[in-house]
Amino acid sequence: MEIERKFTVKTLPVNLESYPCHIIEQAYLNTDPVVRIRREDDAFYLTYKGKGLLAREEYNLPLNEESYYHLREKADGNIISKKRYVIPIEEPQFKPTSMSPAGARIDHASLSVELDIFEPPFAPLVIAEVEFPDKETAETFLPLDWFSQDVTNDPAYHNSNLSCQTF
Repeated sequence: MEIERKFTVKTLPVNLESYPCHIIEQAYLNTDPVVRIRREDDAFYLTYKGKGLLAREEYNLPLNEESYYHLREKADGNIISKKRYVIPIEEPQFKPTSMSPAGARIDHASLSVELDIFEPPFAPLVIAEVEFPDKETAETFLPLDWFSQDVTNDPAYHNSNLSCQTF
């Protein structure tokens, strides 16, 4: 299961270039269900994603470079190119729940922001995604100061829907 929340961004973090960065290109063979191919640096994948906004099934299968470029010719819509910065969240904050009293800090040191900076024609779009181990953690997570609108439940921000936009 992929459990993630998505946010637009007010400002980019300082020292952005100090974080690991991946060059991503992805294209969609189908959008319902989502069947995507992706090149991330020198790795290639075919991905199937089930329905859902906050949580959905996701399966990744490795591809070789030749297969990726063969399938890319069959893709519909726009090919999406972006830079992805991986930024660790040092002290994630969460809303209090019955499981964690007010003021309690939940230790999720492995949480990180995947900050996607889109290339044209989608620029200047910037989206921050945070993946979670479970729904409760996702639902109680308090956004970072530099996040803006929570667009998790807005299908327009799914990359598969972006691939269908006309310019």
